[in-house]
Amino acid sequence: MTGSALDLLSGDAQTFLTKVWASRVHLHRTDPDRLVGLLSLDDADTLLTSSAIRTPSVRLARDGAVLPESTYTRSATLAGKSLTGLVDARKALDLFAGGATIVFQGLHRYWQPVTDLVAELELELGHPCQANAYLTPPGSQGFALHSDSHDVFVVQTAGSKQWQVEGPDGIEEVLLEPGLSMYLPTGTPHAARAEDTVSLHVTLGINQLTWRGLAERSLADALAEVPDTHLPAGHLDDPAQLASQLADHLQGLADRIRALDPGAAVEQEVRRFLTSRSPRLAGGLHDVLSAGAIDDDTRLRRRTGHPCVLLPREDRVEVLLGDRSIDVPGWLRPALEEVRARRTLRPADLGGTIDPQSRLVLCRRLVREGLLEVLR
Repeated sequence: MTGSALDLLSGDAQTFLTKVWASRVHLHRTDPDRLVGLLSLDDADTLLTSSAIRTPSVRLARDGAVLPESTYTRSATLAGKSLTGLVDARKALDLFAGGATIVFQGLHRYWQPVTDLVAELELELGHPCQANAYLTPPGSQGFALHSDSHDVFVVQTAGSKQWQVEGPDGIEEVLLEPGLSMYLPTGTPHAARAEDTVSLHVTLGINQLTWRGLAERSLADALAEVPDTHLPAGHLDDPAQLASQLADHLQGLADRIRALDPGAAVEQEVRRFLTSRSPRLAGGLHDVLSAGAIDDDTRLRRRTGHPCVLLPREDRVEVLLGDRSIDVPGWLRPALEEVRARRTLRPADLGGTIDPQSRLVLCRRLVREGLLEVLR
């Protein structure tokens, strides 16, 4: 993917973040092939009919009501153990023909093009992201007017869908077609109906991290030192005594808050976010098998959506790599900065920062750890 994930969805990222985020609806037109490539009708067919997909990765809805799982699932056995919630493709297709919308939930967990886009979007925004897809038969509507508890990008990948978006000035009609994306801020009421053809769209949800949440997490340890014991008996008859004791606890809390290190709190927040993300290691088997053969001319690439955050630790550096971190000598930092600055590289490109043997050791380790992948 060329350009940033946010550029693909919203145009100029800086303009979007500084001017558009507060608006009700933002539309952006881009290369339809890039958006259709996220999930085509053939892809949806494969997931539904040929992948042994299970609930809750799929649900069905019709005319505003979610259909019972029992109407489109079955059970089976694998190695003598029962499997439940398997989507029965025939039942699901019959319901689809009768007007039901098929929802692929958590699409970023099992469909690679969406996995890559969500991974990039998370790193650009610094907020957790998710993805669903909605396959709606012609002339049908899956869900009634509703709002979401998170920001949403809507990407039409097949057919068209007529959206009703409620804003301060009333209902706005928006027709989405392939190549067009739409942004809806948290809480925007909306509903959508397919036109005369089948509709397939992907929604990318942004679960915002807030200042209040950051403050609460930063204060958690300080609050934990306030005694979790009962208020004294008789405080109803002597509120002044209770107020005096509360003042002492609040003073102690205030002292602990003043002693907090904002830099350390932010570092902990960054670590919490990055280490909570699932590893994304497409092609990892080939990388593990070929890591030992990497030489100075092997072409390597930063894996999509993988962070590389460098944290100084006296004479060492901690490297946050998503679901894990590694500890390396501090003299490797210039080489790691070079790796961070490049989309693709060869070990030889690190020649100005590190000796030949050390750069091979470093690159091989970064491949094994999942930050780099071998270009094949």
